[in-house]
Amino acid sequence: MDIQFYKALAPRPVVLISTIDKKGRPNAAPFSFVMPVSIDPGIIAFASAPNRDTLLNIRETKEFVVNVPSENILKGLWLCAINVPRGVNEIERSGLHEEKSRVVKPPRIRECIAWFECKLKFEREMGDHVIVVGDVLCSEIRDKLIRDNGNLDVGKARVLMHIGGNEFGICDRVLDIE
Repeated sequence: MDIQFYKALAPRPVVLISTIDKKGRPNAAPFSFVMPVSIDPGIIAFASAPNRDTLLNIRETKEFVVNVPSENILKGLWLCAINVPRGVNEIERSGLHEEKSRVVKPPRIRECIAWFECKLKFEREMGDHVIVVGDVLCSEIRDKLIRDNGNLDVGKARVLMHIGGNEFGICDRVLDIE
């Protein structure tokens, strides 16, 4: 089998997952293997390489925040992807800003357009990745980005989509099917 099969499933939404370690030091990293699993109750999952600081921090604290970035913070998101020593604050290093979360200890990233504060439900090794599944304890999206029908206004939100490597796109229009 071609190990590049996942590239046909692009672009994918990219998120910044923020965590803290057991010493309270913040961390943030981008992930594009992410999906909602359940609406009620809210459950979200993402896949992580097994040696990522994000995964190690979640194992220590059992909490994380899924931050949804838009086009305007692409450079900061990319800087969060750079491998730095454990304990280095990628949020600060990238020029982004921490914001106190409502119910979990890891910070939100202020510049993002939506936040899902999560508690670890379970993790499971899958091939070369670890699936992390979390209960969404609190979710918020910027009000100005919701259309009258309750859906995201993609033209305003300009959510980042990962194509592969250092290539990203944005979803900025809606196609209605009648």
